[in-house]
Amino acid sequence: MSDNAAPSDPANPANPVVFFDLTLGGEPLGRIKMELFANIVPKTAENFRQFCTGETKNPQGRPQGYKGSKFHRIIRDFMIQGGDFLNGDGTGSTSIYGTKSFADENFTSKHDAAGLLSMANSGPNTNGSQFFITLLPTPFLNNKHVVFGRIISGMDTVRKIENTRLRGERPVSDVVVAGCGEM
Repeated sequence: MSDNAAPSDPANPANPVVFFDLTLGGEPLGRIKMELFANIVPKTAENFRQFCTGETKNPQGRPQGYKGSKFHRIIRDFMIQGGDFLNGDGTGSTSIYGTKSFADENFTSKHDAAGLLSMANSGPNTNGSQFFITLLPTPFLNNKHVVFGRIISGMDTVRKIENTRLRGERPVSDVVVAGCGEM
């Protein structure tokens, strides 16, 4: 996969394809389309898919998921992180399985390219709603984080996020998932 381009079709046509429509400081930024590796990590892919569609409900019976959430952490030449729709700062986690986190499914896919989706965690078997997108190969994360998908279009939007103004590792202007769903 080149720096700004990504393949436009899923490697496995049976895998779900989801999207994020993103804004920066309230202005449209672009769309990211992602193939989820349901053929390799079905439980992890389904967790992410349902948070994209909003079909999972919180304990109060309201839809919960990535819509309205922020990319709260950006490290240039490494990764962009999001998915904390509970607290917005990297401290919140939940899963569709009724628990705060779930076990590592497998480490079959490796962190060998830019544009991979991987589970953020706080140690073994602590996957939840948070994820990151790689900005280059990160082999030191192999066997520690579960790769569960890849960008199939919109890598140029990912690069815009990477290059937004930062205060430390946080964007100065909010990078928000304004809309999301399944294709």
